[in-house]
Amino acid sequence: MSDDGIGYAGRRVLVAGTGVAGAAAARVLIAAGAEVTVVDRADGPVLAQLRDLGAKTVVGDGVAELTGVTDVVVSPGFPPHHPLATAATAAGLDVYSEPELAWRLRGPDAPQWLAVTGTNGKTTTTTMLAAILAAAGRRTAALGNIGEPLVFATSGYDVLAVELSSQQLHWSSTMAPQAGALLNLADDHLDWHGGFDAYVEAKAAIWRSAPAGGVAVGNLDDPRVAALLSRVEGRRVGFTLGEPGPGQLGVVDGYLVHDGVQLTPIDGIRPPGAHNVANALAAAALARAYGVDAAAVHAGLAGYEPQAHRNAHVATVDGVAYVDDSKATNPHAALAALNAYPRVVWIAGGQLKGVDVADLVAAVADRLVGAVLLGVDRAEIATALARHAPSVPVVEVARADDGAMDDVVRAAAALARPGDTVLLSPAAASRDMFVSYAERGEAFAAAVRTLPTADG
Repeated sequence: MSDDGIGYAGRRVLVAGTGVAGAAAARVLIAAGAEVTVVDRADGPVLAQLRDLGAKTVVGDGVAELTGVTDVVVSPGFPPHHPLATAATAAGLDVYSEPELAWRLRGPDAPQWLAVTGTNGKTTTTTMLAAILAAAGRRTAALGNIGEPLVFATSGYDVLAVELSSQQLHWSSTMAPQAGALLNLADDHLDWHGGFDAYVEAKAAIWRSAPAGGVAVGNLDDPRVAALLSRVEGRRVGFTLGEPGPGQLGVVDGYLVHDGVQLTPIDGIRPPGAHNVANALAAAALARAYGVDAAAVHAGLAGYEPQAHRNAHVATVDGVAYVDDSKATNPHAALAALNAYPRVVWIAGGQLKGVDVADLVAAVADRLVGAVLLGVDRAEIATALARHAPSVPVVEVARADDGAMDDVVRAAAALARPGDTVLLSPAAASRDMFVSYAERGEAFAAAVRTLPTADG
């Protein structure tokens, strides 16, 4: 039952996709008494399980199943131009994401949501926020685009740290977290959204609650975010790596500060790097908006354990450091990692999602000592390297089977010298070759550990 008293019993809902979000949405809707039809491109164990629970299951695009449907819940893999999405929208149906469904299912005891979005840093910020909230004694979890689906967390918590992607925000209309942070904006998912303006519009929905008493948190060091934040009606809180103004968060004398109150020293923030100090500021801003005191902010950040596949040191072999930054699935994320090391053999490639990598290559050309490229869009990166870093040796690995990463790591090792860093920071998504960026990072780490004299 949602908090406005509208339940799902008897409603006819089509759920598109049987990934984590889609399967969870279908299960919750079936339990709520809805007549559920589940659509996917192929049959499989999840569809079979949902059939056993009482769902009608269909293999195909699902367009023919829209007759009589009241709601369509779409997984992030369904862009606005997908045939099912366009047909449902044209028919005037309510189309939305699993987080939007979770929002509609909230009851009177539902937890508050503190939400995070941005091109990069979402998971780090969200998990930092959860650590702060836990340190403050709140029942909490980091959910949304990470962790357990939100539809399973409509009660039993005080407050949730919620990561929201642009796709999830696009397919939302009522979801309005009590406080929301926009970390940064750069080209990403342009093929999904159809352009940068649509991508930005989706991200800005994180601030939907601000005019009604919520809090809009934004990065003042990102000109695009700062401009958007300045136009938000309601309470606005900015954060900056510089000295903050009244009501803002920033850095003074080596400390994160808020309204003159020291929160925590920046040299204790992990992972290191200016971008992670910004992430910590965003997490602290959301926590402070919720009423968390400075001591809990310090305790949460001091005890924070960095997430896997984000600038994670794997091993040092013959004086060369091997670093897994597989979570860098776009150029903006890769830039932050590449700027952290003076001499880099760069492992890059995968699905670029319609984003140009030329600016990234130009920005880091002076620190590249070699590049090894893999994946479906590797030629685009090779072209950018030839133009902006013509003296950098480049190796392309064409194979896409399970042994590809072994070839990639051996090629990178051959290009590296003592003191260099071999950095997997692909600037691209992974699904052309791997199940996820996590699997890609694990394949990299496994390949590194096969090198002779590896020392983790």
